[in-house]
Amino acid sequence: MKRRNFIKKAALSSLTSLIGAEIVFGNLIPEGYAPLFLQDPDPFQLFNKDTRMTVLNNKPWNIEAKAHLLDEKVTSNQFMFIRNNGIIPKAIDLDNWKITFKGESVQQEKSYSLAQLKEKFTHHTYQLTLECGGNGRSEFDPPAMGNQWTVGAVSCASWTGVRLRDVLEDVGIKSNAVYIGYHAADTHLSGDPEKAPISRGVPMDKATMDETLLAFKMNGKDIPLAHGYPLRLVAGGWPASASGKWINGISVRNKVHDGNKMTGTAYRVPCDPVEPGAKVKEEDMCIIESMPVKSLITFPRTGAVLNKKKTLEIRGHAWAGELEVANMEYSIDFGATWNSCSLEKPVNRLAWQHFSAKVTLPKKGYYEIWARATDTQGKSQPMILPGWNPKGYLNNACHRIAVKVV
Repeated sequence: MKRRNFIKKAALSSLTSLIGAEIVFGNLIPEGYAPLFLQDPDPFQLFNKDTRMTVLNNKPWNIEAKAHLLDEKVTSNQFMFIRNNGIIPKAIDLDNWKITFKGESVQQEKSYSLAQLKEKFTHHTYQLTLECGGNGRSEFDPPAMGNQWTVGAVSCASWTGVRLRDVLEDVGIKSNAVYIGYHAADTHLSGDPEKAPISRGVPMDKATMDETLLAFKMNGKDIPLAHGYPLRLVAGGWPASASGKWINGISVRNKVHDGNKMTGTAYRVPCDPVEPGAKVKEEDMCIIESMPVKSLITFPRTGAVLNKKKTLEIRGHAWAGELEVANMEYSIDFGATWNSCSLEKPVNRLAWQHFSAKVTLPKKGYYEIWARATDTQGKSQPMILPGWNPKGYLNNACHRIAVKVV
């Protein structure tokens, strides 16, 4: 049969230029077909990420940083992890973008355009720590299903927006409100418009905290598309899944929100310790709220080789969910003894804190430097993997780097 709708010669020439090589049998490409090299775009160019980032998944996109890439005090876009559950919105119509508040516990349904939010409510800026609940999942044994994050699914950017509390007060909230749930413009991987890839939420006391924002700027600029442009919820200190992107709706509920990934085992851990590999009933699982105390050595990078140098300066960040980090220590003898680090106060509540220390290495050889943070309630990072759970959440074991003196 005679083939129809062949690609035009001009388009074929453009494709050849992009690939940098002749497309063999290019004259037989059907019109409308996108060659695979176009179907699988370069994520580093697509999202303006550093090429040293690690791509864990492309459907949906999930990308993490290596520890040494997170050395900045305020995380820039190029090193910020991406955690998606669905397909990123392709078309953003700012002129018609709105966020609608509804649910059992609103006085009346009410919508705001982006311009109205910016004009009507006071703007606030905070540095806020966002960490994927599954950060560190790759260390669990037996393995837990999901993206095998190592340590780089965490960030602390500067977010600007309006307080969710102020908007809720303007909407009018009934006394029976207990939870909010978010709704967004991303689409389910199946393409079904009736399915939400994720719709999580937080209790009212978290929703009404000063630092819980409907944000429209990141590090002083419009939020990048992959991170929620034009509007996202930012609820620092809790699993980043609570900080929904591309927000176009908030439900104020008279019960715990029951959107997608709020039920079952999603973002839940056993209420009581279980043996590794155990099956846990849904009623025995508790929703993750404040993230546990944790730290990360960002300088030097693991594998550093020091030439006759016995003094090493280290630095990094520490955070503790809703709490502050009260003490920071390092060990060079596999946790047998610990030494204090210099620890800065957070610039605002829910921002990570920066630590540093001068480490003396007594002689040539191999060393591991371990970092341990302790929060204001006296809880410290465990030296080994914490309690196993079915989804591999909340791994806050001490971060370790390897160095060698030659």
